[in-house]
Amino acid sequence: MSEMIRIGQGFDAHRFCEASDDRPLVIGGVVIPHDRGLLAHSDGDVAIHALCDALLGAAGLPDIGHFFPDTDQRYKGVDSTELLAKVVAELEEAGWQIENVDLTIIAQAPKISPWITDMKKSLADLLRVSSMAVGVKATTSEGMGFTGRAEGIATLAVALLTRN
Repeated sequence: MSEMIRIGQGFDAHRFCEASDDRPLVIGGVVIPHDRGLLAHSDGDVAIHALCDALLGAAGLPDIGHFFPDTDQRYKGVDSTELLAKVVAELEEAGWQIENVDLTIIAQAPKISPWITDMKKSLADLLRVSSMAVGVKATTSEGMGFTGRAEGIATLAVALLTRN
């Protein structure tokens, strides 16, 4: 059998919760100082959620909601790095190798760029790849839409897998 190359894409978005909820903001497995976290059944890590969908899609598997439904209390408040570790194990069991991933985080606030190096390391460790195989970029939406009004954060992700 010749080598198979597959590309997947993922997207996730979460709104900010109220500051009084005292919830940490976690993106890419990194806690980022901010007055509000993201509202979600899990820890709300939009980068990891989008990445999970990109990886699962590339492998032709169902989406993150299939594996970790928000109706399942086992995943209430779960650390999304645990979800990504399970996705990576699923891919390895199916014979897939992660070649590279690339994420774009869309947020008006807080400023994401100071945390990109930490996110790349966190994600590379979880994916068991070199940090050179992990792209993380940050942008704003120039004041437009829910991210531009600082109501939440979104992430786009792509993943490249191979299998011999």
